[in-house]
Amino acid sequence: MSQPEQPPIQPRVYTRDQHPISRAAISDNALKVLYRLRDAGFRSCLVGGGVRDLLLGREPKDFDVATDAHPDDVRRLFRNCRLIGRRFRLAHVMFGREVIEVATFRAPFDAETEEGNVELSDDGRILRDNCYGTIEQDAWRRDFTVNALYYDIADYSVLDFTHGVRDLHEGVLRLIGDEPEQRLREDPVRMLRAVRFAAKLGLRIAPEVDDVLHRHAGLMTSAAPARLFDEVLKLFHSGAAVTCLDELERFGLFEALFPQTAACFAEPERGPMLRAFLVEALKNTDLRIRDGLGVHPAFLYAALLWAPMQRELEARLEAEEEPVAAWQQAASVVLEEQSRRVTIPRRFALVVREIWELQDRLPRSKGGRAARLLTHPRFRAGYDFLCLRARAGQADPELCQWWTEFQESDEGRQQEMLRPAPGESTETRPRRRRRRKPRSAS
Repeated sequence: MSQPEQPPIQPRVYTRDQHPISRAAISDNALKVLYRLRDAGFRSCLVGGGVRDLLLGREPKDFDVATDAHPDDVRRLFRNCRLIGRRFRLAHVMFGREVIEVATFRAPFDAETEEGNVELSDDGRILRDNCYGTIEQDAWRRDFTVNALYYDIADYSVLDFTHGVRDLHEGVLRLIGDEPEQRLREDPVRMLRAVRFAAKLGLRIAPEVDDVLHRHAGLMTSAAPARLFDEVLKLFHSGAAVTCLDELERFGLFEALFPQTAACFAEPERGPMLRAFLVEALKNTDLRIRDGLGVHPAFLYAALLWAPMQRELEARLEAEEEPVAAWQQAASVVLEEQSRRVTIPRRFALVVREIWELQDRLPRSKGGRAARLLTHPRFRAGYDFLCLRARAGQADPELCQWWTEFQESDEGRQQEMLRPAPGESTETRPRRRRRRKPRSAS
């Protein structure tokens, strides 16, 4: 399978006085990379989302560089560089916590002639692609026109090969080229990127792209589950999480990513209430991001999978399983099933389980247990989760208020409040008797 080569075109060049990008708005480390590549005789450009955001007057989250230097060339220039990736060979130049990603200009691929450099799956997905080319060819390899913009450090101009500036001004998100279906088959994750960019930047999805997304949402099931973990975080930590949820559902992509949760939302009676909790959690996430506060990946996934967790738990409790074991087994089943679509790294899955288990412990903690629970490493996340459930009508608001007051009170007031807390039962769970092992016959 070959990708048709685009005819060479001259870019629209926006000179320094024709665009608003200032070097003062670019990371010092990104400038170091750009200048060193330039001084070594290579062409180096800021590319993609960083250029797009700077043109929109936004602060870029990260800065990516495109160059005609090959990965090994970049590694020779930067001691703080490591090469990553099998699908796309990339150079990461490390400056403490900041990483500047450097990619070599790519050419149109031809799986028949580029032996060893290109690998496609049977359904057309690109598994490996390391064909290097020119900046003109590289522009046509990118996904959306608004992401195919280059800031050339040689003369501080912006180069536009695909009418990306025009689409940015018109507020349209458009795939590059005349075959949007092929673009999505090459990389189904582009469907999620389309939703994220449209929601985050306030762009409308071009009609031809909208149509393809509706018809080919099923392609998402062929994407690597491990890769989708980060893509989901980017979606729901974009600052427009609620809009992303609406759009994912509109295209059928949410069901492809979270089939258990989508099935719960489809329940005629409880579905709207279950979805209301997720919307409440996503609103809270958007507010925290807007206020510059931290957001934890595990909290997001705990919210995304809370509906199937409840369903699995209820089934086990109805079957009269021991409550603590029911919570543990329900969490295991839901997380294992979800990993078939989106892999959740173990370090985050453990935190998800703790947040869920605290939903069982918070309503029944009293006496010394309540004070001890304040020292639990996940108490704050569990408490926040409980209060979001209360706002969505899934938990007792008085219980949330009690915990709010308890953690803010001095020791004397806490002792008064421990007789007993609203919503708590004065009875403790009966302890299960351990069966004695039968004596062996001697």
